[in-house]
Amino acid sequence: MKVSLFITCLCDIFTPEVGKHTVEILEKSGCEVDFPEGQTCCGQPAFNSGYLKDSKQAMIQMIQAFQYSDYVVGPSGSCVGMIKEYPKALANDSQWKEPAKKLASKTFELTQFLVDVLHITDVGSQFRGKVTYHPSCHMTRILGVKDAPVTLLKKIPGVDLEELQNKEDCCGFGGTFAIKNAAISTEMVKEKSRHISNTEAAYLVGGDMACLMNIQGRMQREGKEIKVVHIAEILNCNESQVKS
Repeated sequence: MKVSLFITCLCDIFTPEVGKHTVEILEKSGCEVDFPEGQTCCGQPAFNSGYLKDSKQAMIQMIQAFQYSDYVVGPSGSCVGMIKEYPKALANDSQWKEPAKKLASKTFELTQFLVDVLHITDVGSQFRGKVTYHPSCHMTRILGVKDAPVTLLKKIPGVDLEELQNKEDCCGFGGTFAIKNAAISTEMVKEKSRHISNTEAAYLVGGDMACLMNIQGRMQREGKEIKVVHIAEILNCNESQVKS
């Protein structure tokens, strides 16, 4: 099966190791992975801020970049969720509405692709440790991916999964929300940090780097030592990388 990696902006710029883990997971799962170099931002920042015309330029660039891909997989529920919005955003564009539908239909978040397309629930990870999982807003509410990440984590023998209190509450990031509503955002992430601490987990795991970076920043300022990791790192842990 041929799969194209959709790296996303944040992973490309700040956490390229997440892209590396994603590729290795897919290859171990029997996929042939390529990387279309024409890909760019999915357009979400402009789209969510109301700049539809500007966001369409990014959408069209993405459609062109992945036009020959069989499947497109990304390590971000938020960004993949944005691609699922392309058909609505381009519904009145006679040239791009059908290509938008085609891209949306073949694009998946990593855990969603593993569980729902490849029907893999055990990736052979050898990770060990107590973890709690934060289900990011866009991944659960827009993309509708709730069970796949938890299913994969529960299949790892060394993972002690502790449920997060009020787990589906927003972490306060929300893109420009954190800038335009800084005081509210700060209180939201404080609450999230407190709930994470209450689990006594050693690791916070999630599927969206923006949320994880926001939470990590708050917890570091509070002097908390919990490790914040993308789920791809947990799923790709081998014997030489086992953490205790």
